[in-house]
Amino acid sequence: MKKPNSKQFLASGKINLKDFPTSFSLGVKEKTIEKKLAKIRVELADWQDVMYAHGKYSVLICLQGMDTAGKDSLIREVFKDLNARGVVVHSFKVPSSLELKHDFLWRHYIALPARGKFGVFNRTHYENVLVTRVRPEYILNENLPDINKVEDITEDFWEKRFEDIRNFEKHISRNGTIIFKFFLNISKEEQRQRLLRRLDKADKNWKFSPGDLKERKLWDDYQGYYEDAISRTSFSHAPWYIIPSNDKATARYLTAKIILEELVKYKDVQEPELSPDILKNLSEYREQLQKEYKP
Repeated sequence: MKKPNSKQFLASGKINLKDFPTSFSLGVKEKTIEKKLAKIRVELADWQDVMYAHGKYSVLICLQGMDTAGKDSLIREVFKDLNARGVVVHSFKVPSSLELKHDFLWRHYIALPARGKFGVFNRTHYENVLVTRVRPEYILNENLPDINKVEDITEDFWEKRFEDIRNFEKHISRNGTIIFKFFLNISKEEQRQRLLRRLDKADKNWKFSPGDLKERKLWDDYQGYYEDAISRTSFSHAPWYIIPSNDKATARYLTAKIILEELVKYKDVQEPELSPDILKNLSEYREQLQKEYKP
């Protein structure tokens, strides 16, 4: 089996998505990939347990991708062996009326994971520089000062919004949040096939919406804005990884491997040691408990 490393998929500088593959062969069958993923899941679960006890870091996993990219199933398969109380998943939909009364980062900030926990954002704060750039009229719903019509949304507006995102990620990173950002990179043809499967399989029909076809017509616009967003916001403290995702099993394995590969670099994450006073009295505590036993 091939042994890819995180640097192969790391986005750096100005990128063009056409330079990144949508398919990647690991050289083995799917069952082997699934077994390798299962092993990584166990290691991630162990690491999260230690991180919880250590109490100084949290982990934020950001997932973005075109419709049908496989975000939901990736979350299910990568994180299912972690303690259920140690992983919190948020799927960000159209902002609610309450959310629109706050700045665009508010709903993301309050969803951040506590120290010791993993947080997974299924669609993220980047929707605010992706779908809103494709459909800038959505910005009008935010009722912002000096933005009264679409023509008021200038390039300077978007640069300030990217600046806000960069500052947000820098701030949470400085305060102990380890950030991973993954773009699940599928081809337009693969998306077509997945949409067809949603129509052909009765148990998948519920996933299909006519709106999917409308968004598909904007494929090139989305790709261009993804390139811009990733290029402007991939840094060592909040890196973007572009994951070949035409094959779901491979995408899940690569994502999990990158997360584990980077987390184990945090050598300071260790289980806390008991104080000397408690250590020297362990036998006494054990004796007290044993005396309580009455057969």
